[in-house]
Parts: sequence; structure tokens; C-alpha cells
Amino acid sequence: MWWKMFSACRVRLTSRFRIKPHCYCQSEDTIFCGAVSFLNAVPRNPCRFIHDKITGFNCVTHWQKVFEQNGISEPQQSSEHIISHVLGGKTIHNLTEEVLSHPLTAEQKQIIWNLCTKRLHHMPVQYVIEEWDFCDLTLKIKPPVFIPRPETESYAVAVDKSAEAVNLTRQNAERLCVQHRLQALQLNVILDSQKLARICGSVDVIVSNPPYVFHEDMSGLIPDILRYEDYDALDGGADGLKVIRAILQLAPTVLKDHGKVFLEVDPRHPEMIQNWLQECADLQLTYRATHRDFCGKLRFCELQRS
Repeated sequence: MWWKMFSACRVRLTSRFRIKPHCYCQSEDTIFCGAVSFLNAVPRNPCRFIHDKITGFNCVTHWQKVFEQNGISEPQQSSEHIISHVLGGKTIHNLTEEVLSHPLTAEQKQIIWNLCTKRLHHMPVQYVIEEWDFCDLTLKIKPPVFIPRPETESYAVAVDKSAEAVNLTRQNAERLCVQHRLQALQLNVILDSQKLARICGSVDVIVSNPPYVFHEDMSGLIPDILRYEDYDALDGGADGLKVIRAILQLAPTVLKDHGKVFLEVDPRHPEMIQNWLQECADLQLTYRATHRDFCGKLRFCELQRS
């Protein structure tokens, strides 16, 4: 039986890659000794890079060093994803040793140069390669639509106030031939709560990664996030609970009996939400559990309609 659910608001979690270590073989004569200096500056002249004899292995190592020298987060993973994307693989481990050992064409090197230059501007690698895997699907990605992360991956009725997010969701649904299973709505969970309740009817589950960053913490987010992802999808107000409270106030009107709510939150929020619920007993929501994320942080709240 298919459960009916809706998901409100986009994901906000710093991108993390989980790739097994890989060893690269290289010799001194294949290192880019004569390449243009990249230290603390975005490269401007790709000529030497384009014309040197370079393999996929060498290219991954080279750009990893460039990213490290320029303070780019996750330099190895960024380099691996970009090079493997250009060479036709999902990850570096999907490519054969033959492919990675073969000299790159001038066209491949030019594309890699262009993409890596974007990464040097702190553009998240998902936006750089314009796609990312989500469950068993490969979705098209572009800023400022939030990058799919593994913590929240199930939808039926999908809700977001951003036109860009809704339109891209519809495009991906059509491209993957699942548009008949998905209803994407451009609604504001705070301002359009009554309309949302009428459209959704009764649902089994509400899953949401809402804006939950404390406003005072916004300036401390890494450039990859602040420059490219939607500010409104990050800022949760003074206490990070502005949208979360709206979702919990809406929940009893759309959830079936014993239906559940799953929220991604700041680690400080579980206790705050439990205290708030004690003051709002009329909501008929029971706090069931707090779950940890991949890093062991208290990140997910599970609630149930009483």
C-alpha cells in the first residue's frame, strides 16, 4: 500500500560525500610542474593545462591539490566527482583503470577546467556538474534549488514556496516518468496553511527539512552554502523554529490518526520543541523520539498525532 505524505520546505544540510579511499599512481614526469600557479587565485590561462599530456588519474590528483591550496572544502571528493562526471562515471570507482589511465582529450580537459573553475568559486559540486543522485534516481540540479541530501528522500505531495524548486521538481518528475505519482505545489507553509490542508487532505506522514538555522548563525555558514543556496530556505528566524512551529500547527489538521511528523532540526531544537509542545497541548502531538544523523548529532525529531 502506498502511503500518502507531503514534504514541506527544502533540505538544509552541508553537503557531505562518502567515498571510499582510492589510490592513484603517478610519476614525476606526469606532474604538472610547468602549470600556471593556482595559489589563492582562480586560474585564468588554461593553455598549459589543455596541451599537456594528462590522464584521468593525474587530473584528479592535480585538481585535488589546487582545491586544497585554495581552501575548497572536500578537495579530493570535489576533484573525483568532477573528473568522473566528465569521463562518464557516477563516481571515480565506476570508471575502469583503462579509462583513468588514458590521456584526456583537449575537449575533456577544457570541460574539466571550466567546471573546476566554478568549484574554485565555492560553487557546490552538485551545482557544478548539474546533477545529483537522490535515492535510486539521478536528478537535475541548479541553484538556488536546494541540493538533495540522503536524510530526507520520500515525497508524495511536495510543497515549497520557491517557484524554482517546484519547477525543477516537476521537470525531474517528467524526465523520470513519475509525474503521475507526484503533486508539486508552490505554497508557503506559513501563509497558505489552510489551502495546503484542503489540497492534501489526510496524510500518513509529514516529512520536512525546513529552514532551521538560528538567524545569528547565518553569517557563519560556509561560502559554498551562502553564495549559492537559497537564503530563505536556511534562515529559521531568531530561534530557528519559525517554520517548524508552522508545520507542527498544521500537522493535526492534515495527519490521519497516529500519523507521524519527521523533521530535520538543529541539535538544540529537540528540547526546545518538547518544551513548546507542553505549552500547546491542544495540538494533540506527542513527541516520540530524537534520531541522530550520520555524524552522530541529534538532528531528527519524530512526532505523532495523539
